[in-house]
Amino acid sequence: MTPPGSPSPPALSFRELHHRTAPLVLPNAWDVPSALAFVDAGFEAVGTTSFGVASGLGRPDGGRSTRDANVALARALAPLPVHVSVDIEDGYSDDPDEVAAYVSTLAAAGADVADVAGVNIEDSTAETLVDPAAHAAKVAAVKRRCPEVFVNARVDTYWLGQGATVAATLERAARYVEAGADGVFVPGVMEPGVLRELAAAVTVPLNVLAVPALSTAELAELGVRRVSTGSLPYRAALHAAVAVADTVRGSGGTVPEATPYPELQARLVDYASRLA
Repeated sequence: MTPPGSPSPPALSFRELHHRTAPLVLPNAWDVPSALAFVDAGFEAVGTTSFGVASGLGRPDGGRSTRDANVALARALAPLPVHVSVDIEDGYSDDPDEVAAYVSTLAAAGADVADVAGVNIEDSTAETLVDPAAHAAKVAAVKRRCPEVFVNARVDTYWLGQGATVAATLERAARYVEAGADGVFVPGVMEPGVLRELAAAVTVPLNVLAVPALSTAELAELGVRRVSTGSLPYRAALHAAVAVADTVRGSGGTVPEATPYPELQARLVDYASRLA
């Protein structure tokens, strides 16, 4: 039961959010309070950031350290009235069946409250591109076992600067779409011309990271259907925390704005009522 005054569940499915006139803007949370803040701001879906989750564990990103933490986070976010998509790095295994079993665990994390709506799975391990056939096999295994989960297949060519060409990127993307991917994520692309080429050729919704020089409306005109914030909110939060402490120490200037304590407490009280 939704507590009085709480946000209502989204009217559209997670898949439908990728097919509106405006792109889906997906903020990426790293814990319950950050997700609650995004929900309170009116976002219909929240993703997770593997960098933020790994960093919270004191571990670098991309080392398969977030496997268990992501299951715990998915369970914690299950009561929220939004769609949740989990960043699962490379699936935490080279075995497609093990990856599919892991996604199945996530999809059931909310039991009868809510299910994980999507996963983001990248085609690199330890900052090195993997064989696209191997990644396609993971995508196919996940879709066989969890057909309802929106699989966003990440192509890391531009992110890692390995095979960073339109042709190589599209070749990989086509393999993943053929395997059943519901979306393709190409982080690291900043050039409008490249974005337009990719969006025109990829037959499923194209996801990119926010591009500082381009508005969401401009990305939409280029054909982008989903815009993720990635680790930016997490990194910005750390930067703001240091700025506050530095100002209090006496560096001068005005203490940055902060969400009032009563407001944060109210969110947590509402969240706790969802767990009851």
